[in-house]
Amino acid sequence: KTAVMARLPMPHLPGAARKVTWDEVNSGFSEEQAVAEAKRCLNCAICSECMECVRACGPGALLHGERDKEIDVEVGAVVMATGFDLYDPGDKSEYGYRRYPNVLSALEYERTLSASGPTMGEVKRPSDGSHPKKVAFIQCVGSRDQEHEYCSSVCCMFANKQAMLTIDHEPDSEPTVFLMDMRAQGKGFDAFYQRAKDKGVSFIRSRPSYIKEDPLTNDLLISWEDEGGKLHESRFDMVVLSAGLEPARKAQEAAGHLGIALNRHGFCELQEFNPLETSRKGVFVVGPFSEPKDIPDSVAQASAAAAQVMTGLADSRGTLTVDKEYPAERDVTGEEPRVGVFVCHCGSNIAGVIDVENVAEYAMSLPGVEYATATMYTCSSDSLTLIRDKIIEHQLNRVVVASCTPRTHEPIFQDTLREAGLNPFLFEMANIRDQASWVHHDEPVKATGKARDLVRMSVARARMLEPLFKIDVPLTHAAVVLGGGIAGMTAANALGEMGHEVHLVERSPKLGGHVLEIGATIKGGDPSDYVAALERRLVDNPNVRIHLEAELADFHGFIGNFSSIVKEQDGKRTPIDHGVVVVATGSREDRPELYGLGESPKVVSGMDLERMLKEDDPALAEIKSVGFVLCAGSLDESHPYCSRTCCQQSIKNAIALKEQDPDRPVYVWFKEIRTFGLLEEYYTQARELGVIFTRYDNDSLPQVSANGSVAVAYRDPYLGRDVTLPLDLLVLATPTIAAEGSSELSKMLKVPLQGDGFFLEAHVKLRPVDFGSEGIFLCGAAHYPKGIEESISQAFAAAGRAAGILAKPVIKAGGVVAEVDQEKCAACLTCVRICPYEVPIIDPVEKKAKIEAAACQGCGVCVSECPVKAITLHHYTDAQIFAKEEALFMEVS
Repeated sequence: KTAVMARLPMPHLPGAARKVTWDEVNSGFSEEQAVAEAKRCLNCAICSECMECVRACGPGALLHGERDKEIDVEVGAVVMATGFDLYDPGDKSEYGYRRYPNVLSALEYERTLSASGPTMGEVKRPSDGSHPKKVAFIQCVGSRDQEHEYCSSVCCMFANKQAMLTIDHEPDSEPTVFLMDMRAQGKGFDAFYQRAKDKGVSFIRSRPSYIKEDPLTNDLLISWEDEGGKLHESRFDMVVLSAGLEPARKAQEAAGHLGIALNRHGFCELQEFNPLETSRKGVFVVGPFSEPKDIPDSVAQASAAAAQVMTGLADSRGTLTVDKEYPAERDVTGEEPRVGVFVCHCGSNIAGVIDVENVAEYAMSLPGVEYATATMYTCSSDSLTLIRDKIIEHQLNRVVVASCTPRTHEPIFQDTLREAGLNPFLFEMANIRDQASWVHHDEPVKATGKARDLVRMSVARARMLEPLFKIDVPLTHAAVVLGGGIAGMTAANALGEMGHEVHLVERSPKLGGHVLEIGATIKGGDPSDYVAALERRLVDNPNVRIHLEAELADFHGFIGNFSSIVKEQDGKRTPIDHGVVVVATGSREDRPELYGLGESPKVVSGMDLERMLKEDDPALAEIKSVGFVLCAGSLDESHPYCSRTCCQQSIKNAIALKEQDPDRPVYVWFKEIRTFGLLEEYYTQARELGVIFTRYDNDSLPQVSANGSVAVAYRDPYLGRDVTLPLDLLVLATPTIAAEGSSELSKMLKVPLQGDGFFLEAHVKLRPVDFGSEGIFLCGAAHYPKGIEESISQAFAAAGRAAGILAKPVIKAGGVVAEVDQEKCAACLTCVRICPYEVPIIDPVEKKAKIEAAACQGCGVCVSECPVKAITLHHYTDAQIFAKEEALFMEVS
């Protein structure tokens, strides 16, 4: 808005502009005039070159002299990560978007909630600036309709998040979400949904028909129909439209240039069992251009595409790479600390609350500080160049950056130090965003004071920092893949085709896992044929060794240098040295004692029906009516998570039974239908074929009698009465649970499990296929229940992450690691017992504790527990920590 108001026409110069003050704007021009002028400026075919935009832009991002360039680049593969376009709710005129000021899109509301947004995180009604109490979220705007026949996959969860954040910002607010189904199919998503309900978010199952505005108050009147068919009209202060995801139009243009096919929805057409490769060999797609998906799936696909590129270009790997060259590292030993402090504006993110110039000026007064300044965006290339230049100009030997979190930005600044000839560990970061501007956005004076405190503490610690160095550690260029299902086979084959030695370990007598029990996928593919072809490639690959009827019996070591014992069926124990591990142990179907399962032959599980359909069981011809109970033992206290594949499996089989006999009644009872993404079209197809779907919840479970014949009694929410249906076959979609032996394997590998028994990744969004322990990776249903395509993508992702290690000649170890002073060590075994990674050992010769630098994770647990203080954690020494603490309590003027 500042840029809009900064350029307004002068009466005597129609084509020119001048910079005006806010007082002039407020007194002489309307907002409509300002917006009209901004549009004129942005749409101008020939810029008037008034340069007001250049002068107004703080980061200097506007370069009028730049022109488009075409560059020819020879490549071996192309990866399209072109994202998506957000559906424009303006076309949904019944919701009043753009017509009513208090109707926002979800993206606009996201910016409102953000501390760096237009209202600095304060929730206000655009019409009058008041704080809304009743906020409605309308789901599936631009999804699951005649124009967009697919589910956008992410809208339900971001509406949950925004509704909870609304309560955080306005504790007395009452968010209400209007939805059809809660698509909480991701790992941990159902728990998140439950948190939203516990926090006070209301959920109404309805698709509102229209919104009207009260012209006197600008309140919004939503007309909606409940599940019983009764009409309601509810008043809200604000409405947020959860707009869906569309194929990116620029991506569609690029697809035309590349000559790759699109599907009928406009997304990229992909092969079912190769879910990343387009119709043109060597061109891959990741993220929501393949279909709508969330962040974890997109991140995993990015690693998966890298793996497929590495596989295709294995013969030329490394032939065109150039190692980055750094100047010789300056020896700062014996020098007095000369600290440089760089304080980041980060736009309104920090400077909107904190007086960064004041903080920078204060930093110059601190002992040891040679140079201090405020920069607009310290992580930008221009600011990094400034840091590098100032290090050289002022002979700085320590650097402090006061900005955001070191979790994401510390490596960037450390690399800049190295480019300037400084050791990267001579760097300290003060997080004045998360710890000051964000948490104290209503108290700018106190936030500025706290930022000064944080900078003072960081400078005190920086003065005590010492150079640290990493050493080269030999690397065993081999991998162990645990699990021979479709995920394990895919990961092993990818690594083998990259040229790495692979040991594939499978408990059962054959490869393939549970997909061998499936006759056809929902898209019509035959997974058995795919597994057979994949097995032939594994057998023919000289880099792959397959261990059937075998399991991991012993495991120890660290990244790049693991040692395992594989126990074969005949008792033979095979030692294997390897650099990485991929866990792909899969999952299994639970068979709870529910609804007569195991007691009546007319009650079967979903996998039982899969086998009957695959084998064309003649008993199916005699079945006149079929019922499916979804979430039979899921989404309740026993298994409070979604098994992700049950809906699509049940709908696929319901369609198959209907197509066999169109007159056969088929019923589906469900808690939620989760046909996310492009699977939505099969849900539509099933309804069109006449499959009858009825919702139930944990308070009104279907009642099944299975004494000879089978009957289901249930409460119909649409009719409002009790119904009893006799059936010839009842199919239960039972939970998918963790594979047998997961707990034992978790302890052996020293990797965590979540409460549901599945393995826990390092970070749900940023590292979805990594474990916290370096060198160990995760894929397939061992991570969480998932379908074949997702398992294949994640397997390639794990292979790509593993190959990133195996492709190196050596690994680097050291830096932030613990070291034992053996003269002080009493060999009390405290560190050996307390370390969560089991790194410390007692040296058999010295009889003292020893910590292998390459294995140490730098967590510091052993340091805090050692009773004789014999262990030091480099970069976090007692002197450094005490200096920081003492600086906190210094008396300052």
